[in-house]
Amino acid sequence: YTRQAPFMDSKSYMLALNESDAAREQAAMPVAPAAGFEPPLFSGSNAHKYLGLGTLAMVVATVIAPKPPEIEDRAPTQAELDAQDSSTHAKLGRATAALAAATVTTGLLAHWDDFHLEDGLYDPDNLHALLGTAGALAMLYAVSKAPGGGHAGMGMAGGVAMGVAIKITW
Repeated sequence: YTRQAPFMDSKSYMLALNESDAAREQAAMPVAPAAGFEPPLFSGSNAHKYLGLGTLAMVVATVIAPKPPEIEDRAPTQAELDAQDSSTHAKLGRATAALAAATVTTGLLAHWDDFHLEDGLYDPDNLHALLGTAGALAMLYAVSKAPGGGHAGMGMAGGVAMGVAIKITW
């Protein structure tokens, strides 16, 4: 003989429900789970995210692209200047700077309300915005100084700044 505790008896539960027909039906009806939230496929935030990741990919492509030969100790001919300007490295550099500018623009439009100076410079959103903008400006400066010497360090520093900005938010 086994004796069940009163709270294990199904009739105890019915007492708690006052044994009304409505309560029985309500207790017996299966509850469907709520549908999960699905963010929109295209949004300003997604455009900003994908432009930022694309910019980083282009930074890497620009760094590893073959550079045109440097011209030293004389004035370059027009053909040499044209070859430098139409090199893969130069084209990738310009495209990277354009993507960086588009990334910053879409970030400002999509996340304007996230940037608050009263939160301090070390707030992740503020740091992300400042490093991303500084990185884009550094890349634009590097492209403006190319093909002369000294632009590589500035361009790579801009890429690193944008990479750190992305890392802060992920």
